[in-house]
Amino acid sequence: MTRLKTQVLIIGGGATGAGLARDLSLRGVPCLLVERGDIAAGASGANHGLLHSGARYVAKDPQAAMECAAEGAILKKVAAGCIEDTGGLFVAVAGDDERYVADFPSHCHRCGVACEPLALGEAREMEPVLSEKLIAAFKVPDAAINPFKLVFENIDEALSLGTDVRPHTRVTGFRRGRRGLEAALLRDMQSGAALTVEAAQFVNAAGAWAAEVAALAGLEIPMPYSKGSLLVTERRLARRVINRLRSSADADILVPGGTVSLLGTTSVRLDRLEDCRPTIPEIDRIIDAASKMVPALAATRFIRAYAGVRPLVGAKTPHDDRAVSRGFALVDHAAEGCDNLVTITGGKLSTYRKMAEKTADLVCAKLGVAAACRTAVQPLAAGGASRWAAPGLAPRLWLKAQDPDDLLLCECEMVPQSAVDEIVDAIRRQKAVVDIRAIGQRSRIGKGTCQGAFCAVRLAAYLCDRGLLGAGDGPADIRAFLVSRWKGLRPVLWGRSLVQEELQEALHCGLFGLEL
Repeated sequence: MTRLKTQVLIIGGGATGAGLARDLSLRGVPCLLVERGDIAAGASGANHGLLHSGARYVAKDPQAAMECAAEGAILKKVAAGCIEDTGGLFVAVAGDDERYVADFPSHCHRCGVACEPLALGEAREMEPVLSEKLIAAFKVPDAAINPFKLVFENIDEALSLGTDVRPHTRVTGFRRGRRGLEAALLRDMQSGAALTVEAAQFVNAAGAWAAEVAALAGLEIPMPYSKGSLLVTERRLARRVINRLRSSADADILVPGGTVSLLGTTSVRLDRLEDCRPTIPEIDRIIDAASKMVPALAATRFIRAYAGVRPLVGAKTPHDDRAVSRGFALVDHAAEGCDNLVTITGGKLSTYRKMAEKTADLVCAKLGVAAACRTAVQPLAAGGASRWAAPGLAPRLWLKAQDPDDLLLCECEMVPQSAVDEIVDAIRRQKAVVDIRAIGQRSRIGKGTCQGAFCAVRLAAYLCDRGLLGAGDGPADIRAFLVSRWKGLRPVLWGRSLVQEELQEALHCGLFGLEL
C-alpha cells in the first residue's frame, strides 16, 4: 500500500477544489488534490457556462445575487482569458407575471446588480432572435465563461506551485482519531492499488458527492440531488446571454458558448447521482418553453444534450428544488468532533473563487498560517494546454502556422495533432489517463457537429502510432468515447441529427463492428 503525507488533502477536482488548490499554493501551503474521475468531470463541466450578474436571484435569493455580482466583477479582471464579456438581457413575453417584471429593477438595485431598462425595439435590434411578443427588457452584466479552461488553468497553476494532483483516485474511507481524521483511504481507479494519505487538514470539496464523502467520516450533510439538463445548438444564436424575466423555471437561459449556444435548464429531483442524464421529455419541455422567448429554437438543430447535478445544501422538500438557496455552505466539522475536516459545497461556478478563498482562510487559521488570499488580485496564469479548450482558437492557430505536416485530427473544430501533443503532455503532468475522453475534456475534439464520428477514429490511430494506446486498445477506446457521447445524442435524434447518427452507426457498427 502506498502511503503519502501532505498538509492539506483536497477531495474533489471541480472548480472549487481546483480554485482551493491554487489559493493554498499561492499561500505556500502544500496540498494534494484527489478526484474520483477526471478533472472537471462533475457539475463544473456540465453547466451553462454562465457568469452570473446575480440578476437571476435578486427576487428570492438576494445573498446569492450579491455574491454573484461581486465575484463576477472580480473574475472579469483575474480570469479574463476564460470569459467572453457578452452582457446579458432579461426579457419578458406576453403572459409573464407583470408584477415580477415591475419589481425587477428595485430588486436589482437592492442587491447591487446593474440593471438598465430597454425599449422593446432596441432589445430586438440588439438580438433579432427575440420574440415579437416582448413586453419588457433589461440589460444586465452577464457574461459567458469557459468552465473547462477555468478549471484547468487553476489546476495548471497549482501544479506549477507544487501541488500534487491525482485524478481517478477515489476516497473509500477515513481512519479516525480521537478528535479528527488521521488519514484518508483511497483507491486508484485505474490500477486498483490502495493508497493512504495522512494530512493535517482535510477538505471535502466533492460537489454533489459531498454528502457521500462526509458519510465516510460518519458525518451527515443534507443535500437534495437536483439534475439540470441543457442543450447545445448547432450554431450561435445570439451575441448576449438571454434570460427569461420570471421566477426561475425550465428553459430560462440561452448562453453563448463560443460558436454555439447553450440552452436550459431543468430541475429534476434524483434519488441517485448515477441517474444523471438528459431525457427526451426534458428536452421537449426545454424547447417548448424557450421557443416562447426565442422562436427560432423551435426549428434549430441541436447537436447534443447534457446534464449535471447541482450541489445544493438543505433539507429535502417535496417542492421544487429551485427554492433551495444557490449560496454556498462552508461547514467546519469541529462541532461534530472532527477538528480537521471542513466541507465546502453549494454555490455556483460564478462564486467558485470566493468559496475557495473562504475555505482557505479557515484551513490556514487551523494550520496557523497567516498568509493572505491573493486570488482576487492576481490573474490566473493563462496559456499552456488549457488554451485548447477555448472555441475557435485551434482554427486560428492552425491556419496561421500553415504547417502541412500538422494534420487535422478533428475537422469540425480544426484541432491539429500539435494541439493533441500538447494536451497529452498536460494530461501526464496531471497524472490523468491518456485516452480520447481525457483529450476531449481538455479540447474541442468531439464537440463539433459530428460529435466524434470521424475524429474518434483519427485520434485513436494517432495515439496508437505514438504508442499511447496499445494495438488492441484503439477500438475499445473509440467505443468508450462514443458511448459517453451517446447519452447526450439520444435525446436529440430527429431531423439532421438523426441522419448524422445513422451515418455514425454505419461507420462504427457496420465498418468497425463497434456495437454501442
